[in-house]
Amino acid sequence: MRRVDVPVLVVGAGPVGLTASLLLSRQGLAHHVVDRRPGPHRAPQAHVVNPRSLEIYRQLGLDTARLRRMATPRADGGHVAWGITLAGEELGRLPYERQGDDVRAVTPEPIINLSQHLLEPVLLEAVGAAGAGVDWRREWRSLAQDETGVTSLVHDLDRGDHYEVRSRWVLAADGAGSPVRRAIDIPMVGPDRLQSFVMIHFEANLRALVRDRPAILYWVMDPEWMGSFIAHDIDRTWVFMRPFDPDTDPIESYDLARCAAVVRHAIGRDDVDLVVRTVSVWHMTSQVAAAYRAGRVLLVGDSAHRFPPAGGMGMNTGIQDAHNLVWKLRLVDQGRARPGLVDTYERERLPVAQQNAEQSLVNAVRMLASIGELGLGDEVATSRARLAALVASAKGRERIHEVIEAQREHFDMLGLQLGFSYESGAIVPDGTAAPILANPVSDLVPTARPGSRMPHAWIDHSSVRRSSLDLVAGEGFTLFAGPDGGAWAEAARPPGAAQVRVVVAGRDFHDPDDAWRRACGIERDGALLVRPDQHVAWRAAVAPHDRAAALTAAIAALV
Repeated sequence: MRRVDVPVLVVGAGPVGLTASLLLSRQGLAHHVVDRRPGPHRAPQAHVVNPRSLEIYRQLGLDTARLRRMATPRADGGHVAWGITLAGEELGRLPYERQGDDVRAVTPEPIINLSQHLLEPVLLEAVGAAGAGVDWRREWRSLAQDETGVTSLVHDLDRGDHYEVRSRWVLAADGAGSPVRRAIDIPMVGPDRLQSFVMIHFEANLRALVRDRPAILYWVMDPEWMGSFIAHDIDRTWVFMRPFDPDTDPIESYDLARCAAVVRHAIGRDDVDLVVRTVSVWHMTSQVAAAYRAGRVLLVGDSAHRFPPAGGMGMNTGIQDAHNLVWKLRLVDQGRARPGLVDTYERERLPVAQQNAEQSLVNAVRMLASIGELGLGDEVATSRARLAALVASAKGRERIHEVIEAQREHFDMLGLQLGFSYESGAIVPDGTAAPILANPVSDLVPTARPGSRMPHAWIDHSSVRRSSLDLVAGEGFTLFAGPDGGAWAEAARPPGAAQVRVVVAGRDFHDPDDAWRRACGIERDGALLVRPDQHVAWRAAVAPHDRAAALTAAIAALV
């Protein structure tokens, strides 16, 4: 039997698996990526790439300006709207996330709407440029692991035979159904079927229908054709998600003709020229794996968590999983850190997934509850009459607007996207409390409290305006010191503090108005130790008497 020997096997080449490959290449870890599909996705799926994920891609050297050009234009994707039908009267709208330039005060990369089938080829191109690749039509079948590694059996769907992959680590990025997760017997915790949807991907130019009211999402309130349109590209690419019960309404009955009719009813026009491209089923769940690791096998992305789509957190949480994990694998694999460092992956990321799952579920339940609040959950004729009565009266319209306004938090999640923090793991707490926020989902107060992502600020570096995040080394720790912290350079020399890059404000970059230092909560002689994933590992708000001893002790506690 053929055999491949490699440090890391990545199972799955969706956005999370491809991101893991890019990170592994950046860390100098050879790896093998397999996927049973023939190639990247061809139909739209996830479409939200949030600021934190874009910051990761920025660190990896991807051209985020290119991604932004490929994404839905801000003018088209800046709102969500409600109406009886897509072509009918609009009943309300809300801003969709914070996409304006004002948000650049807290992130260099505002959120974009970029369909997964457009993102994956860009990631695949970058994977190839990094010297790696994907073996498509390779189906992972089973594994056996021992103290030194994992032997996986992979089926070559083209050749019709099997081969073995011997690796020191396996990353399961193989999706919600995850055969790898099932093989290592890690259960999912939480409801596994909240609701089912038929997803109809169709091509049509609907610009004429929505010219004066563009949006990324359109919620159709007609009781018979209720669902949501996702405008990946108003001029061409759309998806209509319609709730259905597969037990009483078999998916097999949704042939192309029926799907086209459903879409036209939801649009509210029977003269629309459209072509149905794909039809699929999606079951909404809210689950998180009971564990993220079994020996040398680790779960990343949807194999570890499944969220309702309300909030667009699924793919982004997976991208951030990989960012958290890969640098730890490198240090352990090279013998430069204790094996227990890999255990901090679950300790840090599982609580984040639980928080994201909970908020996504809150968003979904709140949206579903709005139907009942308006009395639209009864028989179709009755519900239509009730909706017509609401629309016909000033009081009824006010009630509709109240229900829509209650969804505002669903579409303003900057705090959750950037403000998550690790409370234990590969950090050295400094005893400070997390910022108290009125609404942690939407509100964000940048902080350098250990466990948090280092604050972004615009700085001058080599006469170029850059983000402070751009100075974080992707391969090792970075020590950021205040403008009176030049002595930290000597402190970073002891062997225990090896591979620490020192960056001093004023010497290596200019911090206008001390904005970055103040956001970090350090004095002019203070310092931050930042991990390769841009999270703060340790903070000395004021320089200790013996900088070298303090820094060496901090790194020893981390690795």
